[in-house]
Amino acid sequence: MSRRNASICACLGAVLVAALLESALAFDYSDALGKTFLYYEAQRSGRLPPSQRASWRGDSALDDGKSQGVDLVGGYYDAGDNVKFGLPMAFTITMLSWSAIEYGKQIDGAGQMGFAKEAIKWGTDYFLKAHTAPFELWGQVGDGLNDHGCWQRPEDMTTSRRAYKIDTSNPGSDLAGETAAAMAAASIALRSSDPTYSDLLVEHSKQLFEFADKYRGKYDSSIRLAQNFYTSKSGYADELLWASLWLYEATGDEQYLDYAVDNGGALGGTIWGLMEFSWDVKYPGVQVLASKILMQGRASPRHIPTLELFQSKAQFFLCAALQKNNGFHLPRTPGGLMYVRSWNNMQYVVTASFLLTVYSDYLASSRQQLQCPRLSSDSSELLALAKSQVDYILGDNPRATSYLIGFGQNYPRQVHHRASSIVSIKVDNAFVSCRGGYSSWYLRKMSDPNVLIGALVGGPDLYDNFADERYNFEQTEPATYNTGPLIGILARLLQDHRYQQSGRNLSLFLTARVSECSRTYVFSLVSQSSRPQRRGVKSVLSIRQRLVGSWTLEGQVQYKYEVTVKNTSRRRTVKAIVLQINRLQEGQYWGLTRTSSSGSSTSRSTSSTSSSSSSDAGDGSFTFPHWRSSLNPLESFVFVYINAASGERAKIRVASYRTTAPGSSV
Repeated sequence: MSRRNASICACLGAVLVAALLESALAFDYSDALGKTFLYYEAQRSGRLPPSQRASWRGDSALDDGKSQGVDLVGGYYDAGDNVKFGLPMAFTITMLSWSAIEYGKQIDGAGQMGFAKEAIKWGTDYFLKAHTAPFELWGQVGDGLNDHGCWQRPEDMTTSRRAYKIDTSNPGSDLAGETAAAMAAASIALRSSDPTYSDLLVEHSKQLFEFADKYRGKYDSSIRLAQNFYTSKSGYADELLWASLWLYEATGDEQYLDYAVDNGGALGGTIWGLMEFSWDVKYPGVQVLASKILMQGRASPRHIPTLELFQSKAQFFLCAALQKNNGFHLPRTPGGLMYVRSWNNMQYVVTASFLLTVYSDYLASSRQQLQCPRLSSDSSELLALAKSQVDYILGDNPRATSYLIGFGQNYPRQVHHRASSIVSIKVDNAFVSCRGGYSSWYLRKMSDPNVLIGALVGGPDLYDNFADERYNFEQTEPATYNTGPLIGILARLLQDHRYQQSGRNLSLFLTARVSECSRTYVFSLVSQSSRPQRRGVKSVLSIRQRLVGSWTLEGQVQYKYEVTVKNTSRRRTVKAIVLQINRLQEGQYWGLTRTSSSGSSTSRSTSSTSSSSSSDAGDGSFTFPHWRSSLNPLESFVFVYINAASGERAKIRVASYRTTAPGSSV
């Protein structure tokens, strides 16, 4: 790459970061943070404390484990059902603890540290009960299939409460490893307030790690009922590395770092570059945690080469999130949300955003940049992407919907959640039967009687569509492991006053200041390479638009259109596309970048740039979204826009574009 082109690319990256960081949207992150801890109180199982703030909940599952001679009262229900699944619960506590470790100062400054520690300790108290012997751990209470046949609030449930365990004859290295990681991470988060309790957690963590490593096997081969709900598809190797690194963080004992380094290749940590971090797949978390040790200068010379291999795989994940990874990209919806899969996509959004956030801080403190195959990125770009995902969650999206329950005014009202969808037992203590709950409450087309404040639901589909319906479990069911990583990101965003609530009304527009650098270089780049389509020459671009949804917002019907722009050529790549759009009412669009009449990129504006006589605020010229620069042969990209009232379609035509021959680098 020439020096001039490198300068252009660097400038474009700076423009993108500035555009995201200077967003006119200003959410009250402190309010959102406070709500998240309320959700964990609503998910509690067992005897509730006097300080319980989710007051519509009551005591439940007070005999868990009793028939098998063990006390398993407590812990958390995982999502919208009444089962206690050990693997996702342990991951939830690990991520809650990591959030508190990294951003405890910010959480405390928001007045939430007491609630954060309560949420962590509610989980670890249960794990201490469940770890009944050095090589024995109870990993599930309840039968998911039996539970899903009923729709009952936890206080009434009549489903099986049988408990299931792993031991030397029936191992579960992934479950034992994740629980060891959770206890080790929690010991760090809780040490300042209760060092004795933290020491106890460390001892249990060490025993569980030894158990996981010595007696290897997948937990769902021992607790087979878990296969229907939380199958361990990634196996247990990632959890062994995860637990060893968290034990190193908790104890400083180099034997645990030695384990991760010596087994990094055999267990896949230095081999697998993945694009998912979740309750099942821990590799990206392992790789970022290993990178932290390296970047903070805490590694001995013998550890450094292997930790650098871990870091290269962490960079693969982060570059994929930034879409700078040579084709291995995390997809995004037209509205800009990262997208992995249809069922509970938000869990992947927040885990990826959390890793972006912490790695951004590691880069900043070590004065480094993220090295991607396609350009490098500084710390602010990683944080800007994480912020954009949180803002989408809180309402900056094509539906102007908050996917965090109780935040803002427009959030889902029919959550797939047994306890919230049935009247509180404290309001009406009449017994709700197994099947009666379905007919009386599940099928109601009404808002939940109890607002599940702080829950993060599964979220929209690949095209930003969302149906607020109780039976739509893929989109409306929340989970504990959704909210844990979100807590850390919200706390981090509180650190910078630019991200705090400014008192402005919520706007759907992203207004950015464009530097003199951007005006110079972007104009140069586009004006030299674009040319108008010649008259009489058939365009290789096809445009198809369709109405994909409508809803009412503040008394006015909103119509959302999806537009697909396809390169129909079988040989040529299309670049520097300019679309002229008219009748784009109010300027509400996602998946495009506005350009000036000359073709240079500009920020969104409320003034028309169109030469048409239309006065619509959104009219003007547009090009690719910032994360795309070309269309390969037969490739498409999608954008969406919203028109109100009449629902009239926008008028879209191709103003100009450039094609390149196969193999051309121009």
